[in-house]
Amino acid sequence: MSANTSIRSRTKTITSHRWFTPWLLLGPAVIWVLVFALWPFLNTVFLSFTDARPLRTPGFVGGANYERMLGDEMFWNALTTCILYVVVCVPLLTILPLLLALLVQKKLPGIAFFRTTFYFPVIASVVVVALIWTWLFDSRGIINQTLEFLGVIDAPLAFLVDRWLLLGCAMLFVWMLLYYRWFGLVANAVLICNVVLIVALLSLFGASLTLPGIAGIVLTVGMAVDANILIYERMREELRLGNSPQAAIKGGFEKAFSAIFDANITTLIAGLVLFLFGYGPIKGFAVTLCVGILTTMFSAIVGSRAIISWIWGGRARLQALPV
Repeated sequence: MSANTSIRSRTKTITSHRWFTPWLLLGPAVIWVLVFALWPFLNTVFLSFTDARPLRTPGFVGGANYERMLGDEMFWNALTTCILYVVVCVPLLTILPLLLALLVQKKLPGIAFFRTTFYFPVIASVVVVALIWTWLFDSRGIINQTLEFLGVIDAPLAFLVDRWLLLGCAMLFVWMLLYYRWFGLVANAVLICNVVLIVALLSLFGASLTLPGIAGIVLTVGMAVDANILIYERMREELRLGNSPQAAIKGGFEKAFSAIFDANITTLIAGLVLFLFGYGPIKGFAVTLCVGILTTMFSAIVGSRAIISWIWGGRARLQALPV
């Protein structure tokens, strides 16, 4: 009896101390709403009935501001536009993405082209970000110009130089080796071949490797790594499903092909657009990007599969894959 009484008393004590726990969690959000949402809203409503001006005490004017607003034609045009946006655009922006997302998963004629068009804005934004970073870190970019103007530096700092590119590639190679083991070594060899092919094709075309070209190579290397990661993760999924190593190799390449193809074709379209409508450094970036996409498709799909099939594909008693 005493034991039960002790347990009930402890339970009541714990329960009595728990009433404030939800308020501790909700407190910061409630304070934020009160300070940054409710108070500005109420203050705005109060000021709408005054002739508030900066550096002057507001005086009460009643509904004069609302009378002037309701008599303004621009107000009614803006209100009509907002109503049309809420009634027409918001439902379309909510329903159409859901329908498009469902359509992407369907196996229909021309679905590859549809996926390319669907993901084009995402890939195009990556290209724009690469151009902006190139503009920021160029020897005559905004960062160097600002530092020179402030007198912090006397000569431009070389951000995008060989040593930084080599350091980034070295860290990438180490990560691939640690995470994918022997298959990571294959991916590193394919990446090196990819960069060599890019430089060889640029030399064949007589194109010079400029700073935007280096940015294009960096973006291409990232896409090549992404392609190999997609292939290896599909292989791991096949192995987790209980398939044999040979079936996992075949299924990994086949199931990752559509994603790799769509992503690279979309980026190729973005590169062609930049080449056609850009000028100067933008064209140099576009040329390197387009050439890099073609070599990435070849090295990731053909080269990587050839090496993996040559080393592991012919082993009849292969029990596991080092991936």
